Amino acid sequence: MSLWDYIVWPFARLMEFLYTRTLNYGVSVILFALVVNIVLLPFMAKSKKGMMRTTRLQPQLKELEKKFNGNPQKYQVAVRQLYKENNASPTGGCLWSLLPFPILIALYGVIRQPLQRMMGIDAESVKVIKKWAKENIGWVASSGRQGTYDEISLTDFIHQNWDKAIDGLSDFADKLMNLDYSFLGLNLGKIPEVKFWAPSEGLTVGQAFGLFMIPIIAAFLSWASMKISQKSNPQPTGPNGAQAAQSMKIMNLMMPLMSVWICFVMPAALGVYWIANSLCGIAREYILTKIFKRQLDKEDAERITAAKLREQELQRKREETERLRAEDATVRNNNTSKKKIQAKEKQESDARKAAAEKAEREARRERLGIEKQEIPASQVGNRRYARGRSYDPKRFDAEYVVPAESEIPEMEEASAEE
Repeated sequence: MSLWDYIVWPFARLMEFLYTRTLNYGVSVILFALVVNIVLLPFMAKSKKGMMRTTRLQPQLKELEKKFNGNPQKYQVAVRQLYKENNASPTGGCLWSLLPFPILIALYGVIRQPLQRMMGIDAESVKVIKKWAKENIGWVASSGRQGTYDEISLTDFIHQNWDKAIDGLSDFADKLMNLDYSFLGLNLGKIPEVKFWAPSEGLTVGQAFGLFMIPIIAAFLSWASMKISQKSNPQPTGPNGAQAAQSMKIMNLMMPLMSVWICFVMPAALGVYWIANSLCGIAREYILTKIFKRQLDKEDAERITAAKLREQELQRKREETERLRAEDATVRNNNTSKKKIQAKEKQESDARKAAAEKAEREARRERLGIEKQEIPASQVGNRRYARGRSYDPKRFDAEYVVPAESEIPEMEEASAEE
């Protein structure tokens, strides 16, 4: 078995199970869509709640956009921080919204090859069945686009000649299914035709018109589902908001058109699935929106209450600090970090140690009778002649007299220290 066979296998078994219980192909397809939506419901619900959470951040996002106008880098950093603090993600629902497409492709494989997928008959045996059907019950393989769906037409032909088929194909009697494609008077194995007023052989005008309406209804419900979903999802904001909004409008147009195209080039059963899936999506959006709206309203109320309490506590502490300052009775802030307290204590300890060492040196000089040297005007820090030996701070005064060369002080010897 190939990888594709492994992917399609569970969907084929589900379709087989549903048909054997209902004996109605259209109902089986609808129930298939319902089961898929139920299985995906927990993931869709999580995604929906995240998107609704993101929607409620739009006012704050607009404030950030105004604050960081012209600086997209800082805006993006602030937006990421806002999403992180509120446990939200603008792309949280993208992955789950794409899941219906691979499921649709897998279902297409099941519908296109009922003998191999639903009945488990291998490709070589299918050739044997085709040969027998041509020779014994007058089945003719289709050409062109319809030829892709030979297994559907063969299965439908076997259903119409079931008694002959079960006798002539006794080797496959344990696998063959009497598969009936009829649903509401329509053959779901047929491909809808645009020119329904001139139907192909085997179809009446009414049946052709019914098949024609399946893609139209599928497109409308696809558009309605997207519109309902976008009402509760965030609208694009930020520096690229206009471009994102334009892309969304194009998507709203392209998705219904794509559904029309798919339903007109594939068997009508896929159109029925598309309709059922869209109806499930509309119901899911409506129900989850009501449930999560109540939950998020409660979360917002709790968050606002907590923020007010924090602000009141901070205001009380500020007022208490101001009162203590006015009474000159401030105390150390217990909220100060331990590192800051230790650094401050070390700085004070070093200052006390330096002062004690300086006092000890002064006392030693006094005991030894060493006179304290006069600090020259040219000294900077510990460098006595940093400004030069002849530096005189009064040299720019009006009464300044240039001293004689003999009056310029000579370099003093550095005093010896013990």
